[in-house]
Amino acid sequence: MTESTPRGIESRSPAQIRVAVVDDHRIVLDGVTAHIRFRHPDIEVAITETTWVGLLAHPLFPVDVVVLDLGLGDDLPVETKLRILATVGVKTVVMSRHADAFSVQSAMRAGALAFVPKSDDAGELVRAIRAAAAGHRYRAHSVALTEIDAVSSSTPGLGRQELRAIMLYSTGRSVKEVAAEMETTDETVKSYLKRARRKYRAVGIDLGTRVLLRRHAAREGWIGPE
Repeated sequence: MTESTPRGIESRSPAQIRVAVVDDHRIVLDGVTAHIRFRHPDIEVAITETTWVGLLAHPLFPVDVVVLDLGLGDDLPVETKLRILATVGVKTVVMSRHADAFSVQSAMRAGALAFVPKSDDAGELVRAIRAAAAGHRYRAHSVALTEIDAVSSSTPGLGRQELRAIMLYSTGRSVKEVAAEMETTDETVKSYLKRARRKYRAVGIDLGTRVLLRRHAAREGWIGPE
């Protein structure tokens, strides 16, 4: 005799993709978990952690896919994290509050299979998880698509650090945040920005204000669509 499914309880197909989500904001972890649990039965959120160390120490690690916050603030380079995950056969989706060319390209070149800005909806993250689990590369439509090397060849004689500084600054980061990302001082970043703006001005492009800089960044593809 077979047992019938109790009324009000739907049978669910077994999860095919086991996922860990790592973000230092618990509200993000709870939101992602709730969305996936109730809408996508083919994906199981097996681990939620606020730290990188917590992920590695979790008894259910490794999983199929790790959704990793780019800005955990633990001073460990994302390249190192991605290399470790790849070593144990884990695919990675990077999520970030920044969608600029440097953030996207750095993560993808370091081994992430997908990149999703935190400003996108949860459905975009789910698509990225499924793509990564299948071994496919995926970039959300909202992220900057410009290749860094292509940018370097189209700017008016900027050095690489000058270019990196002004691209990062165009995303809305403060001078202090740009300095931290470039591992240099605030004064050095200010010097890079001043020289970059002067070189652009020499070819008739005024980037003297945040508004003008952001408009230029959007046109050039340094940042995602406005």
